[in-house]
Amino acid sequence: MEHPMWRTLLLASTALLAATLAGCGAKSKEDAPPAPTPVEAVAVAAPGAAATVGGAGTLERRREMALSFRIPGVLTALRVEAGDSVRAGQVIASIDPAGVDARQQQTAADLERARRDVERDKALFDKGYVSRQRIDDRQSALKAAQAAYDAARFDRRWASLVSPVSGVVLERRAQAGEVVAAGQVVARVADLSSPLVLRLPLAAREAARVRVGDAAQVRVDDLGAQALAGRVTRVGEAADTRTGAVSVEIELTAPPPALRSGQVAHATLSVRAAPDAAQPYARIPAEAVLEANGRQAFVLRFDRGKAIRTAVAFGGFDGDDALVAGLPQGAQVITAGAGFVADGEAVRVIDPARLDAPGGR
Repeated sequence: MEHPMWRTLLLASTALLAATLAGCGAKSKEDAPPAPTPVEAVAVAAPGAAATVGGAGTLERRREMALSFRIPGVLTALRVEAGDSVRAGQVIASIDPAGVDARQQQTAADLERARRDVERDKALFDKGYVSRQRIDDRQSALKAAQAAYDAARFDRRWASLVSPVSGVVLERRAQAGEVVAAGQVVARVADLSSPLVLRLPLAAREAARVRVGDAAQVRVDDLGAQALAGRVTRVGEAADTRTGAVSVEIELTAPPPALRSGQVAHATLSVRAAPDAAQPYARIPAEAVLEANGRQAFVLRFDRGKAIRTAVAFGGFDGDDALVAGLPQGAQVITAGAGFVADGEAVRVIDPARLDAPGGR
């Protein structure tokens, strides 16, 4: 991208050269008017008209799961590698069940003893040998033994790790023989039936302009210049505590099979100004502002071959743009070269193609 300063210097040099050549002309042409000063200009979009925001993020399947054991143990088998296809319910890893088997047997014995205690004390209660409180205590002990047994049996089921979805293994993070802790990620799998999405971190100021349903153009470096269509499906409600960025999710409409989870992609979103904005500011290139004082600024409009100094309401700078109000839609604002042009001076636009699109972007 050509730096605005170099472009401005180039325009100034062009203007100086034109003036020099005019001065070196024949005596008969001394009375001819000077050549118009070359400038660049853009058309002003209406307040609230479409604009764009963009950024880079990572492609992911909407449903990606990190799989781990609920209990600790020695990993005895891990039957998948990254890239393997898996089906729902398929066993992908196992830990040594000896510890949970022993606990299940112990809790089963405790449960059986608690049942015998209840039956024996009920018979004694009927004969008047034990109190009602003793029977209540036995019943409570039986319930506790039953709960312990159920928990041990549940843990036994977690000695084998199964895939919850049909999809593909994205990553393997352990090896057989390792001691794994409860909750330690062993593998990551993706549900290939879920859509491929781009999670894009945006500054909170830009995310506030994004709405669910906004169109997006996504480009992946590995696909060259090919642009993929997408639309915004989610806008985060909370900003990241470290970066302050808000996550925006873009669902790709028809992604090619070559795309993979984890690839970096760049997105450009078509957005509109927030409907509750305090004042309907239009966006123009920041270089078009000649001077700004508080809430007022001045720009040069290109009007019938002349530069016209015009006052506008000024809303501040936003990145490479300035926010202004008071210009009609379609007004042509001089950008590069504005600092070398006087009010009412004849000018010539050297980039007329940029005037075809509102905003010149």
